[in-house]
Amino acid sequence: MTNTRTRIPQDLDRNLALDLVRVTEAAAMAAGRWVGRGDKEGGDGAAVDAMRKLINSIPMRGVVVIGEGEKDNAPMLFNGEEVGDGSGPEVDVAVDPVDGTTLMSKGMPNALAVLAVSERGAMFDPSAVFYMEKLAVGPMYADVVDINAGVADNLRRIAKVKGTDVSEVTVCVLDRSRHDDLVKQIRRTGAGIRFISDGDIAGSIAAARGESDVDVLMGIGGTPEGIISACALKCMGGAMQAKLWPRDAQEREKALAAGHDLDRVLLTDDLVTGDNCFFVATGVTSGDLLRGVRYRAGGAYTQSIVMRSKSGTIRVIDSYHRLEKLALYSAVDFDGRPLAEQE
Repeated sequence: MTNTRTRIPQDLDRNLALDLVRVTEAAAMAAGRWVGRGDKEGGDGAAVDAMRKLINSIPMRGVVVIGEGEKDNAPMLFNGEEVGDGSGPEVDVAVDPVDGTTLMSKGMPNALAVLAVSERGAMFDPSAVFYMEKLAVGPMYADVVDINAGVADNLRRIAKVKGTDVSEVTVCVLDRSRHDDLVKQIRRTGAGIRFISDGDIAGSIAAARGESDVDVLMGIGGTPEGIISACALKCMGGAMQAKLWPRDAQEREKALAAGHDLDRVLLTDDLVTGDNCFFVATGVTSGDLLRGVRYRAGGAYTQSIVMRSKSGTIRVIDSYHRLEKLALYSAVDFDGRPLAEQE
């Protein structure tokens, strides 16, 4: 019997994943020099600079759609910037050189260097709306939750699938005053809460991992982080539901003028369409998801996670970098250190 199946070429090459992880490794190693130094801007700037240099060596024709905002006088990965070496596929690029700059500056867990890539036109354009209400879960609960159903109902649905009482369900929530009412609603159900101070990309991924103690992420967080998280959840088979959340009347008017329906529930496939995206992250500080950068004499260890939605493959990559070798050819000064403050 003749096999009539043919291989369908993909616009995004699977080997792109290993090129992308080089970018997040560079950003993490640059930021790693600033861990615990109390300087968010210094560490973020170092990561942006490293990521910007490395990303332009990748064979792609990328446009940054989720980046550092509008361009100013400083070199940065800004929205609309063209990245890549000008060859290869046309792609959307989302970057967060340090997700959790406060975590990095204080030496706290779960700071990540993050990069996501999808086919051109696949990522949602949030316009001028910087926050969204989010509900993120893993594959086990993807078909049972509904952001419009309310907190108690969703937690009961999760508990039913889990085969436990609601008291055995754990919710990840950003520790913000805007979540006071959400926290009261969760506690009235008897569910537990895992507060995070920053970095809800790591929180969304934690909710989607089967081995995690977290079952669901709820609350209001950054729109860019939501779209990047949707790329990761698509790779993991999880689900993101979101609604745009303007902070004030002016932002609301801008959103309406841009054509956004503020009552619309944005699903994972709305936030990143198609089924061919990559998500890559490297740990800056150690946490539940990844180990942070560890410097040793002459070298550094990094740990990264690499995902592709097309194949559903998730890889964790442990790397050792010999800094004296990198110094011979790399555009990034991996051995650079912040200057000590003068007395």
